[in-house]
Amino acid sequence: MTTTVLVAEDESLVRAGCVLLLGTAGDIEVVGEATNGEEAVTLAGTLRPDVVLMDLRMPVLDGIEATRAIVRDSRPIAARPPRVLVLTSFNEERAVQRALAAGASGFLLKQAAPTDLVTAVRHCAAGDGWLDPAVVGPVLSVLRDTAPPPHATPELLTTLTARELEVLVLMAHGRSNGEISTQLHVSEATTRTHVARVITKTGSRDRTQAVVLAYRSGLMSR
Repeated sequence: MTTTVLVAEDESLVRAGCVLLLGTAGDIEVVGEATNGEEAVTLAGTLRPDVVLMDLRMPVLDGIEATRAIVRDSRPIAARPPRVLVLTSFNEERAVQRALAAGASGFLLKQAAPTDLVTAVRHCAAGDGWLDPAVVGPVLSVLRDTAPPPHATPELLTTLTARELEVLVLMAHGRSNGEISTQLHVSEATTRTHVARVITKTGSRDRTQAVVLAYRSGLMSR
């Protein structure tokens, strides 16, 4: 199955590099390119890509507002709205926080290895989300600092089994599926099933949104 991608980046060389790298993956097709946030929103609505690779700093409309518009506008008409994978840099911690709140599904550092781009796109397309290891700490730190009291746990979390809650907690600590499997002494296939059920039962868009819910519900304060 081919994953379709819209690349939104105002710097020509960076955009061309992303398109070239994604083109080396046989299961990924770049269906469009945007040079500013406004174009990204328009093309996302027209092309309905699986993933939008979004730069945060762009003219006309920045990546954060473009992300918010894409996530919001696609909900009523798309069973599976585009996932937004944000391109960021080390000094944009606050922007990462805002992009997360806007509905981004993943964060990839511009300084990351080229192979990480393809991997991140695949993960986001699959609904797993992607947090570059370098931004996991700051993102989770922010969620910890802003989490409401334990009594604010949403009713949705009551639908999870004890094991699913355990998996969600580990997800919220930034653990990968492999690390969760090792810690719980189960196969990765079993872990993937638990993660999928957590996402479905909580009504989350993907893994990243489930992690946000875990912190903002008060689950991580227990």
